[in-house]
Amino acid sequence: MIYTVTFNPALDYVMYVDDLQSSDINRTQSEQLFYGGKGINVSVILSRLGVENKALGFLAGFSGRQIEDMLGKDSIKSDFVYLKKGYTRINVKIKSEREIDINACGPEIDSRDIEALFDKLEKVEKGDCLVLAGSIPKSLPDDIYEKILERLKNKGIDFVVDATGNLLKNVLKYKPLMVKPNHHELGEMFSAEIKNLDDIKKYGKMLQDMGARNVLVSRGRDGAALLDENGNIHTMGNVPGDIVSSVGCGDSMVAGFLAGYYKTNDYAYALRLGSACGNATAFSSSLATKEEIENMLKNENLK
Repeated sequence: MIYTVTFNPALDYVMYVDDLQSSDINRTQSEQLFYGGKGINVSVILSRLGVENKALGFLAGFSGRQIEDMLGKDSIKSDFVYLKKGYTRINVKIKSEREIDINACGPEIDSRDIEALFDKLEKVEKGDCLVLAGSIPKSLPDDIYEKILERLKNKGIDFVVDATGNLLKNVLKYKPLMVKPNHHELGEMFSAEIKNLDDIKKYGKMLQDMGARNVLVSRGRDGAALLDENGNIHTMGNVPGDIVSSVGCGDSMVAGFLAGYYKTNDYAYALRLGSACGNATAFSSSLATKEEIENMLKNENLK
């Protein structure tokens, strides 16, 4: 079983406006409502690939219930902690000649809520995998990732961390199965500029020396590179075309990598499936469907 944790989920309310004006009332041409959050995105793609998983984290109020309802309709298993106050954040996305994103801060999370999450995490068993993804809200302690991994470190669990900066560096001592910075984030961690594959090898190896077993680096238009725990480096290109949206691409890659790894124990295939998932989401208006992923796997650029 794979468990994902999303500390600050959101409903994304997307409004399409033909001619956005600041001097008058604007009326939309259409609207869409999506659930979001990096861990939730990973759970969605895993579920579409037929991999058993459960989404954990915090929800609150009517907006939290809406997310849970939407996840249930999409057959995504979840076991969230419900906060007694506040509302799960609603982010507003305005699509017009220019795009405007307004992201809410989310509800307050107190020590009792954190303990409730820890209680749920105690159900994670030997051989399971726990995915910690994304930034943390201001109401949580900066070392929340470390607190979680410290509690679970002796249970024989695989850890995957998709975070940046010190949030990532500080958990490397727990020897995560995989970490996934993009090339910009990798450079920022070492105050360096990542210009080529040699740079990725150099700084990715430094993350491995600090404890990471596998380092998956997404490289934008240049594809992705994986430094595996056996000392090999694998690379994969991208599929050319006009990208619809980059939202969720990295999360899709994490999910595809895990699905491929646990199915075959082959890191080259794990990277290929991860790249197919990331590319499929890039060419979709939302997270990729199973059919879109399967079609992307047939693309010559991913072989």
